[in-house]
Amino acid sequence: MSDIREKPQTALQATLTSTRQSAFTKYQQMVIGRAGLWAFLKFEVLTGFLGGLPGAAGFLLRKIFFPGLLGACGRGVVFGRHVTLRHAHKIKIGNNCIIDDYCVLDAKGDGNQGILIGDNVVLARNTVVSCKGGDITIGDNSNISLNCMIHSETKVEIGKNNLYAAYCYIIGGGKHSFDRTDVPIIQQESMSEGVIMEDNIWLGAAVKVLDGARVGHDAVIGTGSVVNKDIPPFSVAVGLPARVVRQRDSQ
Repeated sequence: MSDIREKPQTALQATLTSTRQSAFTKYQQMVIGRAGLWAFLKFEVLTGFLGGLPGAAGFLLRKIFFPGLLGACGRGVVFGRHVTLRHAHKIKIGNNCIIDDYCVLDAKGDGNQGILIGDNVVLARNTVVSCKGGDITIGDNSNISLNCMIHSETKVEIGKNNLYAAYCYIIGGGKHSFDRTDVPIIQQESMSEGVIMEDNIWLGAAVKVLDGARVGHDAVIGTGSVVNKDIPPFSVAVGLPARVVRQRDSQ
């Protein structure tokens, strides 16, 4: 009997393991997102020499030179040490933002717009903002604490004045069909509706917002909650799954 797992690879696996492309071409596709020697050299020189440079000199030089890698970058943007950039030409950052140490900004995808970050946004240490073919927007004055994950296969829209505590996950995707048993789940259809986070939202630590959910403006989600459906504006919601326990705007 044939092994049911002897099936074609996913598109990403096929790209990474292809023997028809050189390692250099794969690197350009996965990391830089553009062909050409100049794009490669510019990325390698700036990230290689400045990416891990410590102290005030590192902050100053990254502030001066890293904007040249991006699609757009406003005034006063600070880049910490060892920030990872993927498809940097599809990353746009507003004014006075902080991208802390070890953050990942990955705008990878075919035909997507990438990552758009507004003014006065803080991404704390180890936070990952990752497109898997989707788009991500983060509105003005939002603060994303350390070790958060924002993932998009179609769209994740985060409004203004959002406050996220540590270890929050916003997952715009990740749904796989598993109806067939003759095909591994990884090779079955992936579905994504996206996530919308309106303005003035506060997420406690380790909140998970799953694909298809919309959190209304001025809502509060309690620590450790899992949001798998829409939460109305001004709601306080807690639990697994999260349910509304009161309204902030009620008397």
